[in-house]
Amino acid sequence: MVTAGVCGFALAATFTAPAQAHGPDQGSGQVADNRSGGGSGSGSGGGKSPHWELKDSGTDVRFRGLSAVSRNTAWLAGSKGTVLRTADGGKTWRNVSPPGAAELEFRDVEAFDGRRAVVLAIGEGEASRLFRTEDGGATWTESFRNTDAKAFYDCVTFFDSRHGLAMSDPVDGKFRILSTRDGGRSWKVLPSAGMPAAQEGEAGFAASGQCLVSSGPRDVWLATGGAARSRVLHSSDRGLTWTATDTPVPAGDPARGVFAVAFRDRTHGIAVGGDYRADQASPRAAATSRDGGRTWTTAGTPPPAYRSGVTWLPHSRTSALAVGPTGTDLTTDGGRTWRTLDTGSYDTVDCTPDRACWASGEKGRVARLER
Repeated sequence: MVTAGVCGFALAATFTAPAQAHGPDQGSGQVADNRSGGGSGSGSGGGKSPHWELKDSGTDVRFRGLSAVSRNTAWLAGSKGTVLRTADGGKTWRNVSPPGAAELEFRDVEAFDGRRAVVLAIGEGEASRLFRTEDGGATWTESFRNTDAKAFYDCVTFFDSRHGLAMSDPVDGKFRILSTRDGGRSWKVLPSAGMPAAQEGEAGFAASGQCLVSSGPRDVWLATGGAARSRVLHSSDRGLTWTATDTPVPAGDPARGVFAVAFRDRTHGIAVGGDYRADQASPRAAATSRDGGRTWTTAGTPPPAYRSGVTWLPHSRTSALAVGPTGTDLTTDGGRTWRTLDTGSYDTVDCTPDRACWASGEKGRVARLER
């Protein structure tokens, strides 16, 4: 769980954009060889320019959950109930998966440090669960199991080491919010009175762990799609009351909408998404807000394809990275224009206060930004 922030690098000047890759692929498309420093996703410039350096995770599961703690420490959560942790910058990864979780799909992880983390398993009914560890994954406690067959949890976020929220697709016409005040040890469903009605077919996307994000002690945003309009919902009181705003990211289909949002403070936000189907175009795949999500403006030059993850670069007011199955894009003007830096496949991205950025995705793929 790291709030925004990269790089002391002069990214705009040092990256060279490669030729554009083929269309987006939500499934298990071809990816680069998963070896440190190799493959088509490793970037340009013989190691002198910032680039993604692949790390060998030792597995082929898909990691849509990522929580970067520092340059050395990061957590991954993925399919087949898999949770990995590194403490040496990705040189080695320890399998710290909860026992008996092989049938679960982990899609989000929020880590407070190298020892404490919360992971979310998604799915209908009892498939949606939350686990917590306080000893680096040596032991886990299941702190929540969904018993409502109508609920499907997608994402989790924390304001600090104690207060956090998880969100479910609409139940009885409204998104459901789960709250913790003790660091994920216990959870309760919040009242729905302050939640606007959902559109028909509206849902969140459990694609990158970024459909529910927070910034500061009380502000949180929820990204949606699948309905007639894509929306971002905002709460300034830790999920008790919400306002909903339409975004210009196209929706109107179960495969389209806003997949991820990132706020560098309580006012400046970026939304990314599109259509995850490989044979469908994703115009207007990014938008920006400068008023806390009350209004959204289409990026003048958006990413060229569907993007599932986004993060602000550390210690920057204008730069951010967006990732998806067909590549990584950079903005240096607050999200108004984007250009492709890399054509490797990633589902999610996260940066840390000590100027490290990590990305992860399909076939065990994980990388750290290097220069």
